[in-house]
Amino acid sequence: MEKVVIIGTGCAGLTAAVYTARANLAPLVLAGPMPGGLLTTTSIVENYPGFPEGIDGYELMTRMQKQAERFGARVKYGTVEAADLSGTPLVLTVDGEKVETQTLIIASGAGHRHLGLESEHKLETRGVTYCATCDGALPMFRNQPLVVVGGGDSACEEATYLTRFGSIVYLIHRRDTLRASKIMADRVLANPKIKPIWDSVVTDIHDVAQNKVTGVRVKNLKTNAESEIACVGLFIAIGHVPNTQVFKGQVDMDDNGYVRTRRGTETNIPGVFVAGDCHDSVYRQAITAAGEGCAAAIDCERHLAALNA
Repeated sequence: MEKVVIIGTGCAGLTAAVYTARANLAPLVLAGPMPGGLLTTTSIVENYPGFPEGIDGYELMTRMQKQAERFGARVKYGTVEAADLSGTPLVLTVDGEKVETQTLIIASGAGHRHLGLESEHKLETRGVTYCATCDGALPMFRNQPLVVVGGGDSACEEATYLTRFGSIVYLIHRRDTLRASKIMADRVLANPKIKPIWDSVVTDIHDVAQNKVTGVRVKNLKTNAESEIACVGLFIAIGHVPNTQVFKGQVDMDDNGYVRTRRGTETNIPGVFVAGDCHDSVYRQAITAAGEGCAAAIDCERHLAALNA
């Protein structure tokens, strides 16, 4: 039986792994379907302390994992399919195998939010994508018109990144001002290759019949007027959904699926703690996730010490 299992290898999970490993708890860290978390899809991280020139998101997460492994953390590439948190020990089903543990740190992060269009689903990987860093440099997007949907930091970063490849980048946002931080918004508005489309939403994506993106239909929310924008790529950056579905009905969550805490990082279940984007719907930063991972590890260590006292 494990002393500590950590679900997730983003900033929260790997920081928790560093702290619990240094406490000689030999944590088992489950990487899940996206090792390194969403930060691995970020080309440059400029706001994580200690890297004055910025650092590639994938490199940052790789360094964190090596640091955790140095102290004895074990990283396993498995997905949690089910969980029974009703008794002791806590039981997880990981790729069909049972894993028992005394404590659990949920740091499962969040996934990309979708528009919810049928055409979006049918054209995913055929011009519809959720990661400019992953896909923006593909030959199909080079010197072609591209569309980004969203108005936060992620959307602004995606749009700015895509100006390296696309002929023009349309940024479609449902409001008349960007929600992004001032520095990100200023970069976008000053970039001549980015054309904001305000107060608008995408209502359909063309062309399912051709099995590729050829354009989008856009509706202005103030006038209800509809128009078409020709493009070969649609990059969706409208937020995230917490990866907590497997714990539904056992761990307390809010209406959006974010795990609720009681004292510190404790959940409603003794021995189960939470950190990072699956809990934090407010700040959602790499540094805050790392801080919560640290706190969850300390809470977990103290819980185990009390059990063995």
